[in-house]
Amino acid sequence: MQSETAICKPRHVSIIMDGNGRWAQERGLERVQGHLRGVESVRAVTEESVRQGIEYLSLYAFSTENWGRPKEEVTYLMSLMFKSIMNEMDNFMRNGVRFLALGDKGSLPGVLQESIAAAEKATSANKTLTFILFLSYSGKWDILNAAKHLAKAATESGNPDEYLSKIEEKDFSGFLITAGIPDPDLIIRTSGEQRISNYLLWQGAYSEFYFPEVQWPDFREEEYKKALKVFASRDRRYGKVK
Repeated sequence: MQSETAICKPRHVSIIMDGNGRWAQERGLERVQGHLRGVESVRAVTEESVRQGIEYLSLYAFSTENWGRPKEEVTYLMSLMFKSIMNEMDNFMRNGVRFLALGDKGSLPGVLQESIAAAEKATSANKTLTFILFLSYSGKWDILNAAKHLAKAATESGNPDEYLSKIEEKDFSGFLITAGIPDPDLIIRTSGEQRISNYLLWQGAYSEFYFPEVQWPDFREEEYKKALKVFASRDRRYGKVK
């Protein structure tokens, strides 16, 4: 029999890391300093996920809309992500963390694409935790991209009408960029903002949401444990009656 703890533990936790820039500005610092401190929160939450036995941890690191930010900030973020991936490799290997990056990776700088590919290959056999960075990603882009792949598969089937008539929700999920990855049980957005900002629109249909006031640079182990405790108290019915 499963323990109550095992039953209440989320399999997949996803986080919208919000508040880096505001955290810095409130302290009279450059926005980039907030992003830099936010890397420490990533490490803290990743290590706590390993301790808690979470199977999947995903982070919304850079949206397609973020390309519209000031060029200097975008350049810094790309450089920071490259350095962070390289710097975390020892921790990934020591903790058995598998690294994945999902999104429109072709739009990323070449050096970042190379570091992502190297990290994915080096950690591919790790099984303790799958750590996912969503980069140049948006939910609408993901669904549209999936629809295009579905249309192509239907055309190539030779009988599009028959092919599409058999498509169910689980089949469509296989065309999304997250194919093979369980939908998030819990989505956390830091800084008190209560919106999902075009993130995992399909996958988050039945996710539990948690909106702590704390900004991402200050979101560490104890705040994460609070979120997991709140999740454990939720009654997930999926539209049914218990």
